[in-house]
Amino acid sequence: MPRKIESVPPVIYQIKVTLKDSKPPIWRRIQVRGDVTLAQFHTILQLVMGWGDYHLHAFRLGGMEYGQPEPELRMRSDKSVKLNQLIPGEKFKFQYEYDFGDSWDHMLEVEKVLPAEPGVHTPSCLAGKRACPPEDVGGVWGYIEFLEAIRDPEHPEHEEQLEWAGGEFDPEAIDLDEVNRELAKIQQTR
Repeated sequence: MPRKIESVPPVIYQIKVTLKDSKPPIWRRIQVRGDVTLAQFHTILQLVMGWGDYHLHAFRLGGMEYGQPEPELRMRSDKSVKLNQLIPGEKFKFQYEYDFGDSWDHMLEVEKVLPAEPGVHTPSCLAGKRACPPEDVGGVWGYIEFLEAIRDPEHPEHEEQLEWAGGEFDPEAIDLDEVNRELAKIQQTR
């Protein structure tokens, strides 16, 4: 159950987001204010990871699941619960799943809790490694098969997979400047 927060000075959480079972690891290091809702945090995660927000999602922490409310699944709404109501401090870990079919599971670890400083823009992406897999590729295992096909011109699905990916795909590519430009749009609309 989220705890009530009374006039707490704003904090910044530095969180490492790692796509579980990705080898080599696909990850991002982000900073986000503690007073964002989980629904807002979902939007931030979509942008920093590179997902398209086409599928359902869930946060799992403290024995609860938050996302689009679904009583049968005991899913609580993520629209009014804030990070600072759930995160007790540094080293806290929780999970975020995107696309229940492909099951893109992310491990989130709070690396630092920092005081909010005037003029420091959040959310922001400080670092990261590797491109986000394409949507609907079939989860981590489908992604491995996709990479095998696009890397090998002799693979029977090479041309088909490349065409499906838009003609090219660089699994090492990440453009932090572009990610932060997209995050800046969120900040301006708050």
